[in-house]
Amino acid sequence: GLEGSAAAKAAAASEIPTLEAFSKRFIEEYAEANRQKPSGIAAKQTILDTHLIPLLGQKRLDEIGPAEVQKVKLALKGKNAKTTNNVLSVLHTALTVAAEWGVLPGQPCAMSLLPYERPERAFWDFEELEQLVGAARDLGWREHLVVLLGSKAGLRCGEIMALAWTDVDLKRQRLAVRSSEWKGQLTETKGRKVRLVPLASPLYAALKAHRHLRSERVLSRDDGTPLTQKIVRTIVQRCERAASLRALGVHALRHTFCSHLAMRGVPARAIQELAGHAHLSTTMGYMHLSPAAVESAIRTLETGFGRGEMGETASGQDAK
Repeated sequence: GLEGSAAAKAAAASEIPTLEAFSKRFIEEYAEANRQKPSGIAAKQTILDTHLIPLLGQKRLDEIGPAEVQKVKLALKGKNAKTTNNVLSVLHTALTVAAEWGVLPGQPCAMSLLPYERPERAFWDFEELEQLVGAARDLGWREHLVVLLGSKAGLRCGEIMALAWTDVDLKRQRLAVRSSEWKGQLTETKGRKVRLVPLASPLYAALKAHRHLRSERVLSRDDGTPLTQKIVRTIVQRCERAASLRALGVHALRHTFCSHLAMRGVPARAIQELAGHAHLSTTMGYMHLSPAAVESAIRTLETGFGRGEMGETASGQDAK
């Protein structure tokens, strides 16, 4: 009867795990099993431990609804919108996976993300980059190569650390970006694709001049051990100070690479390929700097003038 049905529902509900209980399975059987990058797995774990489990850890998965989502937003009101959206995305992914695995009956509630405007990417202009490269060259070969690999080849910090001499083809004057390093772990690149980048003349000359046998890596410490992220960051900071430039950090080298390509009128698809952006929308964040793109946009307004689709002559008289 009704009592039996209610008891059955209660028993079924009691088998649905809490968010805290499910989180371990989510990390191991979803994130790790799908071979997500170690940095991505660590970010998910941090979000669970720092934000979601303290707030909702004791809630059963089927008890997490719109009210609980709002509770998360309220608790994070002091954080920026991007951080809040990252937390909500991990929660939504965990609940969606639980539903796909049959752990959660039905689909999770919809989660509206906060409006977020991507901040403009900071970079050094052409003259500033010359100052930075000059200062790096004066400081030493390591500093010189770090700055050039970031600003003339667009390598990310982890890609600079992982670059091996076997990835450098001086004969063809190009390098293959195939690996990245994160906290001592060698992983695939962010886009999981090997990309080939032609060597700009200054980078080619520097690689040729500074080739060494102390390590299979292009950049290493004096004892041949790999650089750490902290060392690379310190190198860039030292170069910024020596060049009397504003401190933008190591990732600004890559932003500078993409920005300068756009400012030189390089098409977005080519920049995407060279930078290894997974999505063209990422590349488009630089295209407002492209004079070629702006000129092309203005030329579209000229369509129809003369004897065109607007039905008027160049003198403004109706076409008969």
